[in-house]
Amino acid sequence: MAAKEAAASVPSTPLLKDELDIVIPTIRNLDFLEMWRPFFQPYHLIIVQDGDPSKTINVPKGFDYELYNRNDINRILGPKANCISFKDSACRCFGYMVSKKKYIYTIDDDCFVAKDPSGKDINALEQHIKNLLSPSTPYFFNTLYDPYREGADFVRGYPFSLREGAPTAVSHGLWLNIPDYDAPTQLVKPRERNSRYVDAVLTIPKGTLFPMCGMNLAFDRQLIGPAMYFGLMGDGQPIGRYDDMWAGWCIKVICDHLGLGVKTGLPYIWHSKASNPFVNLKKEYKGIFWQEELIPFFQSASLPKDCTTVQKCYIELSKQVKEKLGKIDPYFTKLADAMVTWIEAWDELNSAGAQAPAPVANGTAKK
Repeated sequence: MAAKEAAASVPSTPLLKDELDIVIPTIRNLDFLEMWRPFFQPYHLIIVQDGDPSKTINVPKGFDYELYNRNDINRILGPKANCISFKDSACRCFGYMVSKKKYIYTIDDDCFVAKDPSGKDINALEQHIKNLLSPSTPYFFNTLYDPYREGADFVRGYPFSLREGAPTAVSHGLWLNIPDYDAPTQLVKPRERNSRYVDAVLTIPKGTLFPMCGMNLAFDRQLIGPAMYFGLMGDGQPIGRYDDMWAGWCIKVICDHLGLGVKTGLPYIWHSKASNPFVNLKKEYKGIFWQEELIPFFQSASLPKDCTTVQKCYIELSKQVKEKLGKIDPYFTKLADAMVTWIEAWDELNSAGAQAPAPVANGTAKK
């Protein structure tokens, strides 16, 4: 009995411990990590500090991390730093660029550990990893949702030729408590809370777009990383709160073209803080009108056969953005140029001979 107890007390090696970075954008001390310690502590964190770079961000002891502020972004990217948003959580995509790992999980600092219906803490990171390591089914919908999950399979009538599935590039998690609503919906439903836990993961079908939320998101950086650009948002831009959705529309078009899958559903996190709907409305105002033209654009976007890499796909998409969306507003011409700059910076930092940027902790090189 004692031997069994001893064996049970030995922690198993966390999944993808040396192959995954956790990226966190923030403007405040990261006390929220204490709740996540049992799940996050074995992993490496990349913290992207937004706002005033002279402010010290405190990180709880015991975490392995590097922290980058705006001065570091300017130092590392030089003139290309203008493609990284300022005073907006879109700055997180800089963390995707400097990571050297195969997988990324990104989470907001107002998100906490949720509980499943039995009262057990949800290890969101573990579920995301399971999603990414199992195939997707973008070409034919399985009515039992994820057929690769234990206790499920392909239903009668599902073509055997498609049962191998497609590689999963993105795992999109959900949220309990505060829903991810736009400002008008927040204003008319200020007290609404999401308490509905749906125990399901499904593949978003090919040809179908979705509104991607960046606060509980994981992806295979090698498969789709160069397209995970959260655009130009925040300070100096006419729009905000569309950063993750822009990236989601881009990655879905590219995943469909390259034969990659996107999953949504489990895992849930607990979203603790509702942002101010009046502030949000000011940020979203133009986007609410623009999205009625953006979505048909992405629905009809087509990439040529010679776009065989994510980078080629993204550059082609940037050309179409400039040509077709530039007519809506000069902002989209500027965004298209930033998309190209982003790819150039990504390739410079991720080429075979590129040196990794010096890690920093509160602006000081780690020893």
